Amino acid sequence: MENILEVKDLNISFDTYGGEVKAIRGVSFDLKKGETLAIVGESGSGKSVTTRAIARLIPSPPGRIKSGEILFEGKDLVKASEKQMQNIRGKDISTIFQDPMTSLNPTMKIGNQIMEGLIKHQKMPRGQAKKRTVELLELVGLPNASERVDQYPHQFSGGQRQRIVVAIALACNPKILIADEPTTALDVTIQAQILELMKDIQKKTDSSIIFITHDLGVVANVADRVAVMYAGKIVEIGTVDDIFYNPKHPYTWGLLGSMPTLDSNEEELVAIPGSPPDMLKPPKGDAFAPRNEFALEIDKVQEPPMFKVSDTHYAATWLLHEYAPDIEPPEAVKKRMKGFAKTGTIRTSEEGEKS
Repeated sequence: MENILEVKDLNISFDTYGGEVKAIRGVSFDLKKGETLAIVGESGSGKSVTTRAIARLIPSPPGRIKSGEILFEGKDLVKASEKQMQNIRGKDISTIFQDPMTSLNPTMKIGNQIMEGLIKHQKMPRGQAKKRTVELLELVGLPNASERVDQYPHQFSGGQRQRIVVAIALACNPKILIADEPTTALDVTIQAQILELMKDIQKKTDSSIIFITHDLGVVANVADRVAVMYAGKIVEIGTVDDIFYNPKHPYTWGLLGSMPTLDSNEEELVAIPGSPPDMLKPPKGDAFAPRNEFALEIDKVQEPPMFKVSDTHYAATWLLHEYAPDIEPPEAVKKRMKGFAKTGTIRTSEEGEKS
């Protein structure tokens, strides 16, 4: 399958009063046409910074892309001018942000906010744009769309506002849709509806999706592949089956061990000890080593390369070296892996319900 996006050795820093924060350190991945790639990790791992860089939404200053390439259909977006990016944002690459109230203009009718992109990028006459706006609102499941198109954001519920944000993102049939934790602020029922909506729309439009989340329960239901991020780096990447049934990085083990399954209500959740490193002074060696009970001596002095597990699965851990001791995931993680295989489903860690 053809790649629509390739991120190569991306490095991003933020200049602060305390010094240079090395937020993204050598991130590389690709996105195929019609694929959903989930990026997971704790808060501060670099998920949102990575994807905002794709749309060139990193505020500068203080942020700056130090090096690397972001190839969209073969064109390097890092070298694109702001005017070129204005023609790409919304038209080819759209973003759904976490909080719809910060994404919507409270002083504008929702119809006008959707029509903006249609008029600018699609060059539609206003009458045609309004008709298309109603169709988009119906597509995302907003009831009485023709009547509500002239209402303001405060007149809608949280779930409805998120549907409006999805409609705005979809207005120009983007080739890549970046969903930055779009369901975190919603209750579990609305969350499931929005996720189902995105999957349905992807089938109809064949768009590619980058889905950012900290919730592995969401990942299992929406993604084709998963990239696990820690301390500004991708530490493991593979298909959903690779990550849930055959995880190799101790950090991935920790994430899986901290989430419940449908198989048992009484099993103990295992928290990852410690906290992420200070990116003002990234640690030498493997950044996860201080929190990793399975860390080797080499982890303290040398950063592990990305080892190949299979054609679809890679992980950056010295445990995959041919001379490393044979260490298996903790029992808590094995139980979850068995639970995933037995039930074929997962429930979200926050809500304790099937997502």
